[in-house]
Amino acid sequence: MIRLAPHRIVTLGYRGMSPFELSIVIEVFGLSRPELDVRRWYSVDVCAVDPGVQPAVGGISITVPYGIAAIDDADTVIVPGWPVYSDVPEILIDAIRRAHSRGARIVSICSGAFVLAAAGILERREVATHWLHADLLAARYPNLTVNRDVLYTDEANLLTSAGSAAGIDLCLHLVRRDHGAAVANQVARRLVVPAHREGGQTQFIERPVAVDGETTVHDIVDWMDRNLSTPMTVTVLARRAHMSERHFTRRFREITGESPVHWLIGRRVDASLELLEHGATAIEDVARTIGFANAITYRHHFRSRMHTTPMAYRRAFRA
Repeated sequence: MIRLAPHRIVTLGYRGMSPFELSIVIEVFGLSRPELDVRRWYSVDVCAVDPGVQPAVGGISITVPYGIAAIDDADTVIVPGWPVYSDVPEILIDAIRRAHSRGARIVSICSGAFVLAAAGILERREVATHWLHADLLAARYPNLTVNRDVLYTDEANLLTSAGSAAGIDLCLHLVRRDHGAAVANQVARRLVVPAHREGGQTQFIERPVAVDGETTVHDIVDWMDRNLSTPMTVTVLARRAHMSERHFTRRFREITGESPVHWLIGRRVDASLELLEHGATAIEDVARTIGFANAITYRHHFRSRMHTTPMAYRRAFRA
């Protein structure tokens, strides 16, 4: 197979940064991964306002070879977590704006959303950031919509993630968008993480309340995930958990960030992706295999979640 020039990702380094978010970008996109059957993988370059040695949290230093001008040639720009009370340098703001204007994909992880917001490219967009900083971002930039619940947002060429580990979810989502579910699943397996986590960061927000029944609801979530094709209702699930429907739904939302019905629909759609990518199974059979009553219902939920049709997805990512 002839390999094409890599999709160039440029990410940001700076003095005093926590290296975790930067490491996510390098781990997902920076390894060559020749075992994957893709024609165009990624390359990763790190840039900084002042190139050179950047002292980082933990007593380590990162040597950054490129200046901000590297952003001008990037296909995707990824801004990792940014100190929320620090000014964003004008040279970085200008580079982000230029990249956005020419159609590059712009991505933030955690508080990196503050950099994108400072550049003015998130106005009237739905945005994610760490729940600790969500109120500050909303107050500082009232013309954008901060979603405090989701792990990431996808607004075409503008994508933002919640707290640090949600950057993994967003990076895998980018792989899924570019190369399909099968490739994203392979990368996730190598990282030993779920290919797609359900729910949002609501489940991680500190609450001064008891967490009775949590193990039981986790068991139900695990059972649902292993039995997607089984017909199930909130009534049946609540009975299985030995809870009232109201209490079960509340605890399920606290743990997953979603209602039982919405969570189940999302998992069923996700489970269908590899079926669409491999083989020629009829859409009606795919729908029944993953637990939808009929193809009409499946197509409706697929379009709502994936912003395309099952057939269009199959044409785009069929192996």
